[in-house]
Amino acid sequence: MHRLIVATAVAASFAIAPSFVMAKPLKWSSQGDIMTMDPHSQNEGLNIAANLFVYDPLVRYDQEFKVIPWLAESWEQIDPETVRFKLRDGVKFHDGAPFSAEDVKFSIERAAAPTSQFKSYVNGIKEVKIIDPLTVDVITDGPNPVLLRQLPTLGIMNKAWAEKNNVLEPQNFKDREETHAARNTNGTGPYMLKSREVDVKTIYVENPNWWNKDNKVGNVSEIIYTPIKQNATRTAALLSGEIDFVLDPPAQDLRRIEQQAKVINGNENRTIFIGMDQSSPELKYSNVKGKNPLQDKRVRQALYQAIDIDAIKKAVMRGESIPTGAMISPQVNGYTEELGKRLPHDPAKAAELIKEAGYPDGFEVTLDCPNNRYINDEAICQAIAAMWTKAGVKTNLVTLPRANYFPKLDKRDTSIYMLGWGVPTFDALYSLQALIRSKGEGADGSFNYGGYSNPEVDALIDQIKVETDQDKRNQMIVEALKLHAEDIGHIPLHDQIIPWAMKKNVNVTHRADNRFVPDWVVID
Repeated sequence: MHRLIVATAVAASFAIAPSFVMAKPLKWSSQGDIMTMDPHSQNEGLNIAANLFVYDPLVRYDQEFKVIPWLAESWEQIDPETVRFKLRDGVKFHDGAPFSAEDVKFSIERAAAPTSQFKSYVNGIKEVKIIDPLTVDVITDGPNPVLLRQLPTLGIMNKAWAEKNNVLEPQNFKDREETHAARNTNGTGPYMLKSREVDVKTIYVENPNWWNKDNKVGNVSEIIYTPIKQNATRTAALLSGEIDFVLDPPAQDLRRIEQQAKVINGNENRTIFIGMDQSSPELKYSNVKGKNPLQDKRVRQALYQAIDIDAIKKAVMRGESIPTGAMISPQVNGYTEELGKRLPHDPAKAAELIKEAGYPDGFEVTLDCPNNRYINDEAICQAIAAMWTKAGVKTNLVTLPRANYFPKLDKRDTSIYMLGWGVPTFDALYSLQALIRSKGEGADGSFNYGGYSNPEVDALIDQIKVETDQDKRNQMIVEALKLHAEDIGHIPLHDQIIPWAMKKNVNVTHRADNRFVPDWVVID
């Protein structure tokens, strides 16, 4: 981390020049709805992107994913455990309340609450000390080499507004809690929530008093988001001009869309994988009673080698995926080509391993999948279920929309599940800590729904959290991921290639984290 970083003309570094064309509304869509307006409740890509329309973070990524000042004008490493942030003066929340150090302290502490899924973004933060109304010290429980990269995802709320509306803690989404913050907002960001109809339409309008308005790159004055679950309907809406932009155009429609509209794409830093319950003494959804077959590595390996990932790439993903053996994508610090190599597809070996593990007649199990979250998620799971059944594990497929699917996983109500994991910090610790480390305090194991556990891996992850020697740290990352791969703690499938589709007069900045930034959008 640099000793001192100061910036006043924040947007001056952007590649796109500010637009002087007339302000215009933007109508856009994807297959699922925004889950909640609470900025610290659900750690999910679309949800985070939408909430950052409203809630500014302390620091932000520019278009090359460099960390730049945002609500914090500068920061300074005071000692190995303390970073001092100088806050921007004159910023106001949408209700007119002034932004101050009290709001920063409140928001960071709120994100660490038990009902928050944002613990990874406040990982290692021991205390937030207010020095004066525009200065805070963030004190960590050891050196934190990725602290700044944790913060671009953390929106800052107004403490007084939260107190007034009784939303001091994040919404408990998995238990279907209804709160004021779940349907109402008060940030400092470029857009304000105008209306919210769950699963129907969400409308934002431009914040006329935004502190960075003079440097705004794009010309979007209003944002109308309409979820459209059916692939064909979403494509038709774009081609008919009903909507301007689609975040997740169907792979099978891309060639047709390209003839009438515009498609841009790139590799996402998201890995799609299968998780398995390895901690329960008996699976919830299986005909095997009295024991858990997924605790046997031979069974996990059989499930892995029964999957023909190249066939899925060709037939389901239409070539728009990158098969991998790693739990992180190549854009993420810590990735190596060696980690990316998969075990070979070998259905005969898979069937043999199932028998060796003590299941000569196979067994039954349920595979849970979302049906409106990842690209062709349901179709991928249909293919996997057929492959496993053919190898001797009769697989019953259950698919759910995202609003029901993620609470089910949060309750550990699953035996085998699909999950996709992007890495907003672009560092492997984000995956290692949340997905692979044993369940512990804070972010440790917070998304390790299958209960994978290896003490040697845990010890490495705990060292990676505080190691500032980059070479030594990266060696430990590789070692931890290798040990996890040898255990077959999860089954990596592929990294997504994400196409975005839009009208020809819509100009967007494509991002590897698949987060749409409307204040960068220029409509001709």
